[in-house]
Amino acid sequence: MAGNTVYVLNGPNLNLLGTREPEIYGSATLDDIAAQIAERADALGLAADVRQSNHEGHLVDWLHEAQAEGAKAVLLNAGALTHTSLALYDAIRSIRTPVIEVHISNPHAREAYRHKSYVGMAAHGTIAGFGALGYLLALEAAAAL
Repeated sequence: MAGNTVYVLNGPNLNLLGTREPEIYGSATLDDIAAQIAERADALGLAADVRQSNHEGHLVDWLHEAQAEGAKAVLLNAGALTHTSLALYDAIRSIRTPVIEVHISNPHAREAYRHKSYVGMAAHGTIAGFGALGYLLALEAAAAL
């Protein structure tokens, strides 16, 4: 099933979805989003492997793992690491597995420091500003690759 697996990787503080700044990130928890992803992935004939870590190295390791396991794609919401992590940029550039950047909010409509995305510079594409729906839109894009 590896070729049909989409890794859904979530970075720092996304474990707090549902309680963290709901006016920006909505009221859905990461578990709620994971359930929606699993349901839609199944309908698309895919498997979703949803993970979250507050540690940059875990995300790098998981990107490498996605490549090694032959994953179809990676959906990556790197949180604040989006704007700071050359390690994630290098990891994405180092693998052939397509990476789709996902953001719940629209970084370009927020603080200026959020406008630069190292993840986006290396990713196949970006979906941002549609709330939790962005994960499902990214999953549809991954299925079409």
